Amino acid sequence: MEPGRLLNEQTIALDRSFAAFEALPVDQRIPAPENWRPARFETTIAKPFEVAGPATYHKGSRSTLSFEPSANGWELDRSDLPEQLPIQVDVRNVWTATRSVVLRSGCEANYVRMSEHIIAHRLGLGLDNVRIRMATGDPPLFHVGSMPIVEGILAAGLVEDSTRPLAYYTVAEPVTLAGPHGSFLHFEPAHPGDALLHLDVGIDFPTAIGKQRIQFDLCPEAFTYGAHARTNCPRKEVLFAMTLGKLFADIRNLGYTRENILIAGKNRYMNEPKMLHEGKSLEAVWHRACLDLVAALSLFRRGRIAGRISSYKAGHSLDCRLMTLLEIHGLWCPILER
Repeated sequence: MEPGRLLNEQTIALDRSFAAFEALPVDQRIPAPENWRPARFETTIAKPFEVAGPATYHKGSRSTLSFEPSANGWELDRSDLPEQLPIQVDVRNVWTATRSVVLRSGCEANYVRMSEHIIAHRLGLGLDNVRIRMATGDPPLFHVGSMPIVEGILAAGLVEDSTRPLAYYTVAEPVTLAGPHGSFLHFEPAHPGDALLHLDVGIDFPTAIGKQRIQFDLCPEAFTYGAHARTNCPRKEVLFAMTLGKLFADIRNLGYTRENILIAGKNRYMNEPKMLHEGKSLEAVWHRACLDLVAALSLFRRGRIAGRISSYKAGHSLDCRLMTLLEIHGLWCPILER
């Protein structure tokens, strides 16, 4: 693997980062099923459904998401702000991606925090159009990744609109975006006629999580498997939240528990790790791949994405920078019809 067109100037250690990534052993591979093919037409849900759970940022409160069929892309509609238009899921509406992806549109109050755990299902499950109503900008935090949303979508079912052919896009040339601490994202164009998105994701944490790497084709089966993964948190952050963090409202009111996040100490996990594969928990890398990276890719609203993306030690900020820079430099191009 060689760097492509460089989208920024932070390239001092890029060769070393590429070498470190390629040296990582692949812990798990999930190819698309042989009989699975990317969809030809846009989809929406066949019927409405709701999911609810403890609010992420308001301890003791509950948050409900109401999914409705639509033909207008993905929209997040704050019912508590009746004079505001729905927030279109689009990279143009990213307010910040420092700790999570916060989408905002219109007035300052019209935002949705930690939107990545919601919007990842757009590309992950192939749901092109849906309106999601909520009475708060604080989404629920589930005990099993985003599985209640996955189960709700699968139970509702998807319907295709044969009058709206799907558009597939890839990059015009290989591109690379370097980030801090040796992180990078590398995007290679799709081969002619190949509408699959191939993901190769590696992480390297200075905790019990350590080094992990997975490769998979983005399809409902692989995404559903990855959507079981909880977010993770270092033990020192948990200790801070239980002590000095109580002085800050955002931390004091976090709805994190030992059930809904994975807590990693320096040498061992502080609660039960899940998603074991050949004796090793891959929960952290699956969360990074499906509920972080796929979410950022889902900010592309013109169609679906094909090609091969490699991610190493990256996070929300780098993901959203990639999506923004691809738009700024006009690097998206449609792939040939199948």
